[in-house]
Amino acid sequence: MKILNSKSKNFDRQLDLLLSKRKNKIQSNSVSVIKIIKDVKKNGDKALLKYEKKFNKNSIIVPTLKKISKSIKSLDKKVKKAIDVAFDRIYKFHSLQKIKDISYIDRFKNKLEYKYLPIESIAIYVPGSSASYPSSVLMNAIPAMVAGVKRIIMINPSNKGKQNPGVLYAARKCKIKEIYSIGGPSAIAAAAYGTKNIKPVNKIVGPGNAYVAAAKKEVFGDVGIEGMTAGPSEVTIVCDKHSNPVWIASDLIGQAEHDLLAQCILISRDKNLIYKVKTEIFKQLRKLPRQSVAKQSIMNNGILIYVNSDKKIIEIVNRIAPEHLELNIKNYKSFVPKIKNAGSICLGKYAVMAMTDYNVGTNHVLPTNGSAKYSSGISVNEFYKRISYINLSKKGIESLGPSVITLANYEGLAGHAQSIKKRIRRN
Repeated sequence: MKILNSKSKNFDRQLDLLLSKRKNKIQSNSVSVIKIIKDVKKNGDKALLKYEKKFNKNSIIVPTLKKISKSIKSLDKKVKKAIDVAFDRIYKFHSLQKIKDISYIDRFKNKLEYKYLPIESIAIYVPGSSASYPSSVLMNAIPAMVAGVKRIIMINPSNKGKQNPGVLYAARKCKIKEIYSIGGPSAIAAAAYGTKNIKPVNKIVGPGNAYVAAAKKEVFGDVGIEGMTAGPSEVTIVCDKHSNPVWIASDLIGQAEHDLLAQCILISRDKNLIYKVKTEIFKQLRKLPRQSVAKQSIMNNGILIYVNSDKKIIEIVNRIAPEHLELNIKNYKSFVPKIKNAGSICLGKYAVMAMTDYNVGTNHVLPTNGSAKYSSGISVNEFYKRISYINLSKKGIESLGPSVITLANYEGLAGHAQSIKKRIRRN
């Protein structure tokens, strides 16, 4: 793992190079993605099936209701109960996010309104194949349900024709009636442009690997996507001499096992702790089922940073703008007001990122790759569109019109000015 020292003269440059190196790897997938999207757009289900056979060894696009029910029946009761608990907590927290419409009447009796309308149809992308996540179904579908989206479809790659029973159970829990056994850029293209079997949607949301993230960017404009980058996952952990190195190592590994391009960063003022965590990581990796993925992720993208001041720690965190931030430090309260860029922040030694991925209630679909500098995670607001309604009175246009005419003429838009003049000219 790479160890950086903030006292080094070229520290800022080294950190930027490491962050941009990963970013470039994610963005470099766009060329092959464009080719796949064009193929699906032109050839529909035929192209979709070709890529499913090639990448997922799958020949079924639309699983039958009987197959779905049989798969759900095989699911362990404990897993079902865990999904039920997560559903209830996520639904409760997101139901508190409902937004009120605005209605305002001014002194001229002009009525101005701002109304929130649910998007009509959305697709949620749920990662699958080698690993599948029922939690991602809940995190994407529940906010859409709360917002009132009428049509929610799920695109989820199978593994050799079999979808994960936990994912299917979570989809049923969220009342999703359209389930498609597809994944990758071809699935994004199918949801965006439609095929014979799949009607297009208005918006696509959900996390995925670098290829999925690149595909969503390519179709944006024809359909909506989240106002953020929801790509390979990240965690930054700030710790001190009071932190438990065994716990910290497990938190970093928990993030690394997601994806080869996942990123784990540790920041501390305690050099001794940094070396203890590094040693502990490789001890724990030996026992991990997804050891190969986690090890490559840590070796390629993991960074351990020694810093000599709290001020520098805050500066580095805001520059990284991590998806997940853990403040595993005693004085975390003094850090909170100064951290402006993060998808979610876990406060204290018990608030671990892995909990937020499941049943705490907050959302785990969060901005990655530095996009926390300008965007937020999935919320109910993601599934609304907003419309302004304007009803002007006679007195309103006569009182405000002359000022608008002045501005319109100043901007060289005489047609604007004339359309107002004609309405306020007295008979």
